[in-house]
Parts: sequence; C-alpha cells; structure tokens
Amino acid sequence: MEPNLPDVVLWSIPAFVLLTVIEMVSYRFHPDEDAAGYDTKDAATSVTMGLGSLGFDLLWKIPILAIYMGVYELTPLRVPVVWWTVLLMLLAQDFFYYWSHRGHHVIRILWACHVVHHSSRKFNLTTALRQPWTSATVWPFYLPLIACGVHPAALAFCQSANLVYQFWVHTERVGKLPRPFEYVLNTPSHHRVHHASQGSYLDRNYGGILIIWDRMFGSFAAETERPVYGLTKNISTHNPLRVATHEYAAIARDVRAAGSWSERAGRVFRGPGWQPAPRAGAEAVVPEAVRAGVPEPVPVRAEASAAVPAAAPAPAPEHTR
Repeated sequence: MEPNLPDVVLWSIPAFVLLTVIEMVSYRFHPDEDAAGYDTKDAATSVTMGLGSLGFDLLWKIPILAIYMGVYELTPLRVPVVWWTVLLMLLAQDFFYYWSHRGHHVIRILWACHVVHHSSRKFNLTTALRQPWTSATVWPFYLPLIACGVHPAALAFCQSANLVYQFWVHTERVGKLPRPFEYVLNTPSHHRVHHASQGSYLDRNYGGILIIWDRMFGSFAAETERPVYGLTKNISTHNPLRVATHEYAAIARDVRAAGSWSERAGRVFRGPGWQPAPRAGAEAVVPEAVRAGVPEPVPVRAEASAAVPAAAPAPAPEHTR
C-alpha cells in the first residue's frame, strides 16, 4: 500500500513567499554594501527556472517512477512507514543526496545539469529556486534505497523535505549559528561556501540537511573570507533556456572539436575543468568548460577525474569577479 505522506513542498510555498519578501525588505531598510543582495532580472530568472523545473520534473518522473516501482516490486524487502523509520529514511536519503550532489560537481555531464543552480552571482532566497530542467540524472543515486525496500512515495517525501530544508540556507542575512548547529547541520554559512567561486571554496560542503557527511568524507570548508558567488567565469544571460542548457552546448562544442575518442569521453565524463595532455608541439586548448563558466577541478574533484600530467598542469581557474 502506498504510504500517505504530505506534500511538504506544496505546504511550504506560503513560507517561501513570506521569507523571500522579508529578506527583500530587510535589504531595503538595512542594506549591506558587502552582500550580494538582490537584482530584479536575476531574481526573475531564478523564479522562472524554479517554475520551469516543476513542469519538467513531472515529465522526468514518469520513467523514473516506473523504474523505481519495478525495482521495488522485485525486492523482497519492505521498510514500514512509521515515525522512527521515516527518521531513518530521512537520514539515509540525506547520505545519498550528498553523493548525488558531489557526483554532479565532479562529472561534467552531471555538472551540466547542476551548474544552473550555481549560475547566479547573487545569493538570496530566490537563488534556492534556481533549479535545473534536466534533473533526470539524479535518480540512479537513490536506487539503493528502493532496493532496500523504501517505497518510492516515501523517498519522494524525504527528497521534498530535504529540498524544503535547503531553502533557508540560501541567504546572507543569517550569520554563523552556535557551534553545535554549525558542526552538525548545513547552515547558511556552510552553503555560502558551496556557492562561492574562490579556489579554496570550490567543490565543498555538499551536504543537504547535515554537514557531517562533508566532515566525514573530506569535502568540508569553513567560511572564512567573504564568498564571491557564481561560476569561475560567469555567463552573461538571463534567458532561462540558455541558463538551462549552456553547459550542454559547451560539451557538444568540446566533443565536436576533440581529436580522439578518449578525449571525447573525457569531455563528457571527467571533471568539468578536465583537459587532455597536449600533444607534442601542439598548443594547449582551453576547454569550452572553462570558457563557458565551469569551475576548474580542485583536489576533491581529482578523486573523480584523471589528473593532468605534471608536465602539463591545467591552468588556474579564471576568476572574473
């Protein structure tokens, strides 16, 4: 029997609107010259991306739900939906969210989906709404939960709860919280680091609700210097279609220009800033990923992509802000 769980995103919409209005008003009456604040076109793009994602997610959910239900029917395991198992499912979903999020930073074809969320140079509550339209790359990371007997509806509830929690961490109006909260939870301070484009902050703090996964798996960075938001080279468009697809177009250009099948595979499946070792006597080519606004790899990414030989290191990230 399908569990009867509430639609937490739907119930949270009034709170989203109210908190966003409060944040906007706070900048008007208590401006912070150092904060990124709001820009009308940028905020409108973020809201449009969020509304568009709702429609596209409905399309993606049809085949994904079919796969999940197929796996669920095949497994003999069943996890009952009671209060204490829901807590365990939330914990497990957050763990797999960490790896999904990390994977979407270190594999370029996945980054092409997630880069949308990082494309704003602002950091406010509307940034949380800047969601991709191609989220069909997320579902494989949660198959272990379905195989363990978690009903797809229960997984959807946990994913929605995780998404709702992350709304409030997209703000500069909240400083650091007391140490116990900062140690365990994903907070605005931790998430500001995640959205920053500085080299020391790139590919850090992937956690959804909990930050303990980053502490456990070596991807944590504390907020020290003020973050600079956006990509290492930013896109200059508010066109939602281009925001949603610009990195896929960049991958296509790089694949078309590649000189071998191994390079073509690298342009798709290695890190966003990956480039092959230059051939002898050939001038190094700056990858389209760098030109199009994708961060260069840092040590965390090196775990998922082959390192460039020492004789031909990748160029340093180009920070445009």
